[in-house]
Amino acid sequence: METITIEIDKRGVATLMLNRPEKHNVLSAVMIAELTQAATDLGVDDAVRVVVLTGAGKSFCAGGDLAWMREQMLADRAQRMHEARKLAEMLQALNAMPKPLIGKINGQAYGGGVGLMSVCDVLIADENARFGLTETKLGLIPATISPYVVARMGERFARRVMMSGRLFGAAEAKDMGLISRFVMDEYLDKAIEVEIAPYLIAAPKAVARAKKLIRQLGPVIDDAMIDLTIEALADTWEAAEAAEGVTAFFEKRKAVW
Repeated sequence: METITIEIDKRGVATLMLNRPEKHNVLSAVMIAELTQAATDLGVDDAVRVVVLTGAGKSFCAGGDLAWMREQMLADRAQRMHEARKLAEMLQALNAMPKPLIGKINGQAYGGGVGLMSVCDVLIADENARFGLTETKLGLIPATISPYVVARMGERFARRVMMSGRLFGAAEAKDMGLISRFVMDEYLDKAIEVEIAPYLIAAPKAVARAKKLIRQLGPVIDDAMIDLTIEALADTWEAAEAAEGVTAFFEKRKAVW
């Protein structure tokens, strides 16, 4: 693995770490593929009881890789949809993984990073963490991640932060249901251990069945929903605002709006 690491302790607790700290763990095509594979591998490993998802360094995940974004600017509609589908498949693989997924949010999470958070079963964050669905600032929309974000926080809170693109802190994230709770940085490891402990005495197959049932009872995120989000993103990329917003970002100037 080039962009992630996986460590499994003797209890069966797997730590799945985004490992591009120098890039604030931004999502690249390679990382997306590796996370998809990791979700599959961990899901079928009977030795794994719990998975903890976190990021190396000072950030959890600061969104999409800039090089990947440049490629999307030059790509045609079919290629953009192909790349969006890879992201959707990764999120779905993590969301459906038959193991408890605990998010250890050790710093900022923007865009796709919030999408990754939203497929976790439990989320504990550093009290200084910052969050944002910043796509509209670039003339884009948080499309592929949106089913999971809306399922996590509900429509009323999604309206509050997905359209404006503004940043918000841990207290507001908790109020919206994005995170379960937040703690001081020095207590983050201990808080994660508190969340891990109950799973180690629960029957693992029953835990998997309970998770599957909850997903079936919750908001439907199926192929039709995923197709809708991919089409919406492709339409947005073709709009004039996206060209202006992304270009302004790379030119380090304000967009015309």
